[in-house]
Order: sequence, then structure tokens, then C-alpha cells
Amino acid sequence: MTRLNVLREGEGPIVVLSHALGCDLHMWDGVAALLSRAHTVLRYDHRNHGASEIVPGDLRIEILAQDAADLIAREADGEPVHFVGLSMGGMTAQALAVRHPELLKTVVIANSAAHYPDQASWTAREETVRTGGIAAIAPGAVSRWLTPGYTSTKDGTAAAQSLKDLLLRNEQQAYIASCKAVAAIDFRESNRRIAVPTLVISGLQDEATPMAMSEAMVAAIPGARLATIDAAHLSAVERPVEFTQLLIDFWRSL
Repeated sequence: MTRLNVLREGEGPIVVLSHALGCDLHMWDGVAALLSRAHTVLRYDHRNHGASEIVPGDLRIEILAQDAADLIAREADGEPVHFVGLSMGGMTAQALAVRHPELLKTVVIANSAAHYPDQASWTAREETVRTGGIAAIAPGAVSRWLTPGYTSTKDGTAAAQSLKDLLLRNEQQAYIASCKAVAAIDFRESNRRIAVPTLVISGLQDEATPMAMSEAMVAAIPGARLATIDAAHLSAVERPVEFTQLLIDFWRSL
């Protein structure tokens, strides 16, 4: 079993937080601080990220979903959890909801996608990292993650620098493998089989996974709801209070 770095905080119903490509569990610091007042918050580093194990070779999102399932089975004592995934974490959520619905109370898919029709940008990113290292794509990635309005503030400047430093700590080949896994997703048909209550969150200023991608997921997943947040791709970093409130409102409505 792959060794994952896990952080557990708080008491109450269990929430699992699954982070974006190139980040780690600290992407959730703001949201976790709020949620842990009334919930048990489990956040973890995906394989090939943060302090989790780097596993050589090819990777698929379905493998990340199995990692998450193993973590929930190990940490939740048989209690179904609220699973919240952003970007790559949201892709993990889609795969997990089909394969292990018994582990889940609800699913939240934030700033994510079910399919990428245009592979050219991913191929270009992989080649850039292969030849120039992660430093070659870091400024562009961070500029897509946060809005200019936010990064012009003191808190936003600090967040952008922290995220850039975090991205640069990724191991080159592990990051490329993760990029390939993200680029290859296609949940358009399997999403029709998701039976877990689902909320999809879209960032109004998210250029990486724009609104149309969220709307397509909502159309495919039975009973799914759509919520929006005025942020770019890492909405949970930029607007943790609003993001957390969307989660709480969703859970309370069920």
C-alpha cells in the first residue's frame, strides 16, 4: 500500500480534503481551520506529492481514487465521509464516487473537469517540464491559480509565493506522471452512474477549468448541484470562508 502523508484535525463528522495537481495538503489550510471547529478533517498528500511516497511509473486518476479509498477505510472506522476534491482532487472524487460509493456521504467537485478535449496544452506542459524543469511552468501555473486582484493584496502575495515554492518542490518525473494522469481523464459516461449527493463548485474567474466544464459535470451526475465562487482555480485558497460556507450549506440541505 502506498504511504500517504495524512493530517487529522478536529472532532465531528469526517471530511476528507483532496488537493490539486502540484500542491499538497497545505493548500487546504484556510478551509481546514474553519471546518475543524465542528468536523474531523482528514487531509492528505496525493502520491508523488508533498510528504507522500513517490511511486515511479505511469499513473491514472483511478489509482489516486483507490489511494483515497484505502485512506478512508483505514482512518474513518467504517463511517462514510464527506469527500471534497479540488482540481485533481475533484477528478479523484469522480472516480471514487463510482467505485466506492459506500465510503461516501457526499462528494464535492471543485474547479475540476471530467474530460479534456484538447490535449495539446497538456502535451506542451509535459514537454516544457521535461526540458526546462518545473521552474519553467511555475509562474504561469500560479497566475492561473489565483486572481490578480487577490495576489495584489498582502495575503495574496504571500499565498502566491508559498504556492510557487510548493510547486517547485515537486519531483520532476513524478509531476509529469501526474500531468499525464490528469490529461487522460474521461468521466463523461461514468459520471452518469454517480449516486452520491454531489455539489460542483465553479470559479467565476477560473481559466483552467471554466464554467462550461462544471456545467457538463452537473448535467451528467444525477441530482448534482452547481455553486459558483468569485475566484480563480484554487478557490479554496483564495476564498476559504466562502468555500467553507458552500460546503456547510450543501451538507445542511440534505
